[in-house]
Amino acid sequence: MKYRTIGKKLKVSAVGLGCMGMSHAYGAPADKKEMTEFLAQAVDIGYTFFDTAECYGTDDNPHDNEELVGAALKNYRDKVIIGTKFGIRFDENSTETNKPVIADARPEVIRKSVEGSLKRLQTDHIDIYYQHRQDPKIPVEEVAGVMQRLIDEGKILNWGLSEVDEEIIRRAHKVCPLTAVQNRYSMMYRNYEKIFPVLEELNIGLVAFSPMANGFLSGAYGKDSKFDSKTDYRSVMPQFTAEAMNKNQALLNLLEDIARNKNATKAQISLAWMIDKKPWIVPIPGTRKLNRLKENAGAADVNLAAEEVQALDDALNNIEMSAVFGGTVVKSEG
Repeated sequence: MKYRTIGKKLKVSAVGLGCMGMSHAYGAPADKKEMTEFLAQAVDIGYTFFDTAECYGTDDNPHDNEELVGAALKNYRDKVIIGTKFGIRFDENSTETNKPVIADARPEVIRKSVEGSLKRLQTDHIDIYYQHRQDPKIPVEEVAGVMQRLIDEGKILNWGLSEVDEEIIRRAHKVCPLTAVQNRYSMMYRNYEKIFPVLEELNIGLVAFSPMANGFLSGAYGKDSKFDSKTDYRSVMPQFTAEAMNKNQALLNLLEDIARNKNATKAQISLAWMIDKKPWIVPIPGTRKLNRLKENAGAADVNLAAEEVQALDDALNNIEMSAVFGGTVVKSEG
């Protein structure tokens, strides 16, 4: 595994591991014992960057994922970087598969959240602590002030924001310098490329979630793929419909052609494209399967020259593709 530095000094594996799907949003939660062993295998492979959030869980245990990650990684704590997130909870009154989230970034709520996360993660510090979504009632400057105090207290070492634009980034960074922004980014969702200049200017990393468009770009799914309508967000994502499969075939063919030339897989090309685009981009694909874990790690060894990345960008600009899932509806408290 290769490594890179985001922000001023946060050294992480060039591919991180998004842990959400082990507990939430991708079908029924996986077996705890299996996932504990799986996370240990990830460390052995060379992963050092693990991503979770206080809200990744189940109806029975809303904090399931942090508890899993904390227990599984406690023996490797000095070798790993753990990121978690605060500031939202799910609207449990909703009957939708993908429930809206309620944003709440009041300072007293943040304080309660960080103490809960530290306990569940079985650690005395969080390596990077992200505000999961913006709370329209709480200015980001106020949140940044709380983050500075948590850094001063040693409870968090770095902080970040998720799903934000340039204005929010600049306002937050003035109060407490950001290490990373965690935004949705993939070949099918390039909306946030417009913030690349400000990230470069301020030396802020981009942690790319859903880097394979929720797994679609792996090419592992077809028109007959079925997803549980109660527990799997993919059941309501536009890129997984039969119509979308037809519309996106040219995109998958493009990936297949490049993968063949590079002796790689479609998934690896979709990750290598962003890794080789900027030295401060770190994708965090999620998986529960060991072969996928190894495959994703191998993306860091697929070298795309600058002109190859540009050629891919040009192709993506001109290729027809379906709509892609763009995120959960956010409400504010009250």
